[in-house]
Amino acid sequence: MPKTVAASTPSRRRRKSLGQHFLADPRVAQRIVAAAEPDGSDVVLEIGPGAGVLTRRLVEQAGKVVAVELDQRLAEELPGRLGFPSNLDVRPGDGREIVPDELVGSETPYKVVANLPYYAAAPIVRRFLETVRPPTLMVVMVQREVADAMNAKPGEFTLLSVATQFYAEPSVVVQVPARSFRPPPKVSSTVLKLAVRPQPAAAVVDTGDFFALVRAGFSAPRKQLRNSVAQGTGASLETVAAALDAAEIDPQRRPATLEIAEWAALDAKWPAGVPRSRNA
Repeated sequence: MPKTVAASTPSRRRRKSLGQHFLADPRVAQRIVAAAEPDGSDVVLEIGPGAGVLTRRLVEQAGKVVAVELDQRLAEELPGRLGFPSNLDVRPGDGREIVPDELVGSETPYKVVANLPYYAAAPIVRRFLETVRPPTLMVVMVQREVADAMNAKPGEFTLLSVATQFYAEPSVVVQVPARSFRPPPKVSSTVLKLAVRPQPAAAVVDTGDFFALVRAGFSAPRKQLRNSVAQGTGASLETVAAALDAAEIDPQRRPATLEIAEWAALDAKWPAGVPRSRNA
């Protein structure tokens, strides 16, 4: 028989410094796992397993689960809490510093499932999407406002919208009220499914240059595009206006209205030798 260990209630010993709010609603957990569609051939990388509410369901369906937990105590307790499943590999670590190949191998396709701490959600998602070998799919729970930005439509775009949708197609799985957690956070959450694109949404020569220009464009999001890009890049209004004209973009539009293909067009028409950022 598998060895079991007594574990204290995680909600009573949570570390506030880590932003720990443990998912307690089994219906939400089931929706998350269903969205990930794990099967016996899948490797699932779970970030922040906490007390194992999601992990328990994942090990029942996936071929292998690699769970990365920042809280050393929770990482040590998790295998015993679940009955020491043979397909569970628990690693202490910070989701913001993960190198996927070190955890799942350099050739293995993998999915990511995560109930992310609010303070680290966007950096962790971007780290996985921007890595050389991204997951095939991500199902993540994030603060509702962050999810809204990731899933926004042109007209309501932010830098995070472009950064997410350049690499993935987002869709909402379920809205999660604060009462679904122990202890309840002060904000609501959303579960997003991110279907990672085989290729980015637009072809660009250099993603670093592309995002430097997009970041510059959103430096003053309420201003007209000509002014916001000039402010963010340090280029003259005449230079910016010429680049926008070459890309066939109205200089009076707001940054939030541009589609990713239009940002790529502006990037392609940006004059050589002119920095895309004041920090360049």
